[in-house]
Amino acid sequence: MQAKSPPQDRILDAALRVFRRHGFRRSSIELAAEEAGLTRQALYHHFASKEALFRAVLERIYEQGLAAEIAAATAAEDAGLELADILIAEIGARMQSLLASLKDSPHTEELFSEHLAQARDLYQSYSNRFADEIATTIARVCRKRKLTLESGVSVRELARCVDMAIHGTKSAFPSMQPLDAFLKQLATMLRMLVAGAMAPSARKSHRKTRVRK
Repeated sequence: MQAKSPPQDRILDAALRVFRRHGFRRSSIELAAEEAGLTRQALYHHFASKEALFRAVLERIYEQGLAAEIAAATAAEDAGLELADILIAEIGARMQSLLASLKDSPHTEELFSEHLAQARDLYQSYSNRFADEIATTIARVCRKRKLTLESGVSVRELARCVDMAIHGTKSAFPSMQPLDAFLKQLATMLRMLVAGAMAPSARKSHRKTRVRK
C-alpha cells in the first residue's frame, strides 16, 4: 500500500495545479483547498493567505531546480565531460526543471511576473544560491583536473560571467522558449566563455584529453 504524502506536499501539489490552470490572479485559497480535498479552514491551518501559498510553491520549485542542477553537474563530471559541458548540463537541468513546473500553462507569463512581484526576495536568494553552485562546480572541476584560469580571472568572476551569459541569452528568449533554442545559444556562449577563461596550459591539457578520448 502506497504511503500518503504529507499534508503540505499534497497542498503544494494541488496549489501548483491551480496556479498553472488559473494563473495567480484568478486562483484562490478555496480553489486550492478543493483541489487538495480539504476545507478552506484546513488549508488556512497551513498557509495564512494565497500569497503565502504561492510563495511556498515557488520555494519548492526553486529547490527542485537546485537539486536537478546539482545532480546534473555530478553526472556530467562523472562522465568525464569538459568544464563547459558540465556547466551546460548543470544549467540546462535547472532550466528544464523550472520550466517543467509550469508546462502547458496558458498563464506562464503572468506567473513569472507575479513571482517577481510577490517574492522578489526569494528570487534573489535563489539566484545567489544558483550562482554559488556554479562557482562551486568551477572550483571543484578546476581543482580535480588541475585546470588553471587566466591570470586575473577568479572562480567567482568566471561564475559571474556565466550568470551574465544566462541573463544575456534570456534577453533573446525572455520566456526561455523554445527551450532547445535557448539552451543551444547559451551552450555556444558558455563554450566560448570557458575557453577564453582558461590559461594556455589548461587549453593544451584539454586538447590532449580530447585527442586521447
